[in-house]
Amino acid sequence: MDDVDAVQAQIARNMLASGDYVTARLDGVPYLEKSPLVYWLMAGSYRILGVHDWSARLPLALGVLLLCWITYRFARWAFDETVATYAGLALATCIGLFLFTRILIPDALLTLTTTGAIWAWLRLLDPDEEPRRVHAIGLGVCFGLGLLLKGLIAVVFPALAGFAYMACTRQLFALNAWKRLHLFTAGAIALLIAAPWHVLATLHNPPYFAFSLHSGPGEYRGFFWFYFFNEHLLRFLNLRYPRDYNTVPRALFWLLNLVWLFPWSAFLPAAARLSYRPITRAGRVRLMALCWIAVVMVFFTFSTTQEYYSMPIYPALALLAGSALASENTRVRAGMRGLQITFGLLFGVVGALLLLVWRTPAQGDISQALVQHPELYTLSLGHFDDLTLTAFAYLKLPLTLAALAFALGFLGLTFARGNVKRIAAICVAMVVFFQAARVALIRFDGYLGSYPLARALEKSSPGQLIEADAYYAFSSVFFYSNRSALLWNGRKDNLEYGSYAPGSAKVFIDDQKLQWIWSQPGRYYLLAYGSDVPRLKGLVGESSVHIVARNADNYLITNLPLHE
Repeated sequence: MDDVDAVQAQIARNMLASGDYVTARLDGVPYLEKSPLVYWLMAGSYRILGVHDWSARLPLALGVLLLCWITYRFARWAFDETVATYAGLALATCIGLFLFTRILIPDALLTLTTTGAIWAWLRLLDPDEEPRRVHAIGLGVCFGLGLLLKGLIAVVFPALAGFAYMACTRQLFALNAWKRLHLFTAGAIALLIAAPWHVLATLHNPPYFAFSLHSGPGEYRGFFWFYFFNEHLLRFLNLRYPRDYNTVPRALFWLLNLVWLFPWSAFLPAAARLSYRPITRAGRVRLMALCWIAVVMVFFTFSTTQEYYSMPIYPALALLAGSALASENTRVRAGMRGLQITFGLLFGVVGALLLLVWRTPAQGDISQALVQHPELYTLSLGHFDDLTLTAFAYLKLPLTLAALAFALGFLGLTFARGNVKRIAAICVAMVVFFQAARVALIRFDGYLGSYPLARALEKSSPGQLIEADAYYAFSSVFFYSNRSALLWNGRKDNLEYGSYAPGSAKVFIDDQKLQWIWSQPGRYYLLAYGSDVPRLKGLVGESSVHIVARNADNYLITNLPLHE
């Protein structure tokens, strides 16, 4: 897909091609805002399997499987095999983990390191077993890898959760507890893993140190300032420049977790009846899960948020849901009834939608039936508001699969006897629903990505590529064609800061430069939104605008007639 999905994949390809694994680059411009481990993993996958969209996604897919397995093992250590199975299934089949791993973002891998760090922290403090240095090593490895995935929050989240837990269990000022943690060992290992890249990135991208709290256009202060001050501190304070992101309203950010954990959020009320007293291992783990959830959610309550920022709490919620399901208390039965009703209502809503659009023809691609809301696209789910009733006519197959999923869930909860069979029915329903969502996403390929334009470009005569707007707008074209481009009025958003770096590629052009280039005898291609075409015609003349290909409302245009 366009935007961050193809951007991440292309950065990894650029690293592999250049051999520079320190400084990420896009179109020859330093891209300094993200940690590199996710790029290294993709580059390793490319080296072994070749450069493909599926090989770019493979490290994330394997990381998600490992996350579910670690959650299962954590729960088995804390509770028993039954709770572990339920917790692992809850995490693997919840909506949030499926939805937010459709794009190449490192948050699922951050969730993995956070879960590993918290489990190691608990094992070091657990009074029922002797602290082993291997757990301190594991804690340090999780801290170090997390720092290379998402920056300082990879340490902040598990450390604050651990301190909150120690405060609740009256160990915060206990010298023996601090000795058991072996934090010096963990810290040394974390530094050994993470420090080399941070030092090299600072040395490769001077000036080395700057401490200003002002962030604005035209300013370049090197990697250290941008990464630690602009991307960590000023982003948290919502003072970062460029302001190329949005934030979810606080109350909605909290409430949406019930959606992201669905269907297992129906059993969270049952978890309220469980024991959280730290006199047993099970009680201590449940207490840690509460501290874990509270730290992450309170942190983002005072910061900017995207819908997926709460992903690090999913394993904690899964541990509580699995523990509640195994208890089979009255609230679990109430949760089953509530979920049965929910599945029935969802079946009715989806069935009604299907009947409404069944006879509506679906001609062309789905983009014709969508209404764009670009002001919402800085949120990860902003495109959901583009849907119209007519658009569902293009989604008849996924709607049918979704209706089948909800019917299976409703019937399973109606006729199955015993928790095990009911939970199995819920899992089957969610697997079918995920297939419906996958098919629906394929229907949106032409709208969310620009693969057809990349193929049209590859089949066309050689020529220099230009792109209108920021690099992210047509990033999938750059990935699939492996081309660089001049960026027309694209010095903004994520590439603006790096564009001021010494040695940055001179790829940014204005209207005047475009007019001059377009009048030259050589062939040039331009990737542009439909909204940019009238302006282009006004600048270069309608006779010099020749459409090579169209995908949704996006165009590949050339300056010379196609037959020349």
